[in-house]
Order: sequence, then C-alpha cells, then structure tokens
Amino acid sequence: MKLGVYSAILHDRTLEEALTIVANLGLKGYELNTGGFLPPVHVPVDAILKNPEIATDYLEKFETAGLEIAGLNCNGNPLHPNPEIGEKHAEDIRKSIRLAPLLGQTRVVTMSGLPGTEPGTKHPAWHVNTWSSGTLDSLDYQWEVATQFWEEIEELAAENGVKVALELHPQNLVFNPPTAKRLVERINAKHIGVELDASHLFWQQMDSIKAVRWLGDLTFHSAAKDVRINPGNAAICGVLDDRFRRLTPEENRTNIGGNEYVNEWPQDSAWDFVAVGIGHDAAYWAEFMKALYEVDKNMWVNIEHEDTSMGAIAGLEYAAKTLFEAAKIANIDV
Repeated sequence: MKLGVYSAILHDRTLEEALTIVANLGLKGYELNTGGFLPPVHVPVDAILKNPEIATDYLEKFETAGLEIAGLNCNGNPLHPNPEIGEKHAEDIRKSIRLAPLLGQTRVVTMSGLPGTEPGTKHPAWHVNTWSSGTLDSLDYQWEVATQFWEEIEELAAENGVKVALELHPQNLVFNPPTAKRLVERINAKHIGVELDASHLFWQQMDSIKAVRWLGDLTFHSAAKDVRINPGNAAICGVLDDRFRRLTPEENRTNIGGNEYVNEWPQDSAWDFVAVGIGHDAAYWAEFMKALYEVDKNMWVNIEHEDTSMGAIAGLEYAAKTLFEAAKIANIDV
C-alpha cells in the first residue's frame, strides 16, 4: 500500500516546492489535479497531450523528489446541463484518460456528475429522497443521460488502459455503493469503479469499512479525509444542512465552472471536514486500510486536506502521522 497527497491543498506552491513537502512527510506519491472544478496547476495537460515527448522531463521532477505520481484527479460535473460547465468537465475527463498512459498512470479519479431534472433545465438536481413518482421519473431521465456518457468513457478508458475511479460524493448521481454498482451494471463496465473517500460516507452515516468490502474489486483508489459530526448542531439541522452563505464577487471565492462558486460553510455547522485522525482515530483508519489492502495490496491512499482550522502543512503532518500509526497497527507496509 502507498500513501500520498492530493495536490489541491498545495496549489499555492510550485510543483517542486509541493513535491519537497510531500517527500519530507515520508509519503510516496502526489495525486495530480488535471481539471474539472480546479485548474491543472501542477501539470501541463494540454502541452503533454500535444507533445508527449515533454513527459520525460516532467516525470524527472518526481524522480528527483523520490516520489511517484499517485493518480490523476479531475473531479467535476461532466453531466451539468450548462454546457459551459458540463462539456468542459467532460472534456477534462477525456483529456485525463488520454494523459494517464503518457505519465505511466492507470487511475483517473473523477465524479459521476449530475444532470438536470429534464431536457432544457439550467441546474443539476440531486434527488435525496425519491418518495414521489415524479422524482423517480426525473431520476430515470438522469440515469439515461449518465448511461450515454459513461458508456463513451468506459470505451475510452479501455483503449488507454485506465480505470476510472468515481468519488462517492453527494450532489452526484453516484454517491454511495449501490449507485456505483448500478452504473457499472447498466453499462457492463470493466474500467469504471470507485475512489473510496471515507469522509463523504462518514457524514452520511455509512460505514466506510463495510463499504469497501461490499464493493470489493470495484474499489480502485482511495482518499484519506476525515469528518467530525457536531452533535448539538446536527441534532437540530441534520446532516443535510443548507445554511451556506453565497460569497460576493468582492470576497475570496473559488470558481468551479461557468458562473458557479463555492459557498461559505455554515458557522455552527452540523459537521466539518477535519484532519485525518480528529474525527476517527488511528485504530479506525487501521481497519479501513486493512479493508483496502484486502482488495489491492498496492492501492494508493492519498491525503486530501480540507480542515480550515489547520494550515496546509500542519494538516498534512497530522494526517500523515495518523496514517503511519494506522499502518503500524494494521501491520501493513507503506
């Protein structure tokens, strides 16, 4: 098993600086963002696709740092009904799949995407509780859209020797183990599976260890990100908390495609992303790593840091320490 870092938290550094930070943590790899919600800050995607020869010089940066590339990541919404977003994110997935073999990679991480409710709508719609027949009618349409797109991606992934790992992320058609299996079975996929990011399962009250074992060899890749439930706030708001604040153009906000931006997290939140080890201790992560190891002894487990109470370096250090302790408990070489 190999431990690495997902690049987004280090996008304010140069690639060389980021690789030095990761190497100094004793980790082995760096998962590169290649598009989607975030730009490909640390990899010249278009340049390498246009001129594959430059991949050699690019890969030397990782060799010099004593690291490997730990997968490519282009999380976004390729099914967004706004073509300015959906078509752009879809093309980023295609580019990432074509880029992967040029960089010696076999894993591309992304999201299933989420369409609108019917043709001609402007915004995606996540049906969290399909108690009405009309909601199921809409869901049938969404699955038709997804099937057409992911059949195309399955074929492209097969051509390039790549496995596409879908993050089980809310506000996506595929957001839990059953929906992942549903997509795979609908298109008889051999190259589409799951990136097991435990954090989104935690706040939805799923058991990430059981999820890995239930999915089995559909688990292609993993992210280490933790969640803390805040019981007092969750007791009143529940985990489907909608008290986010829209940021103004004058504020520091992150664009995620078209004219869409990340909102401000609720101040008295029902739950928060935290550094690995704060929401769940090393003993828990040891069992999680054991489950992953049973599926693939060479699986990457990459730290994704989104704890706003900690700086980037402090958060990565805390997470790495937790995972090394977990690996020791689990008796797994990392």
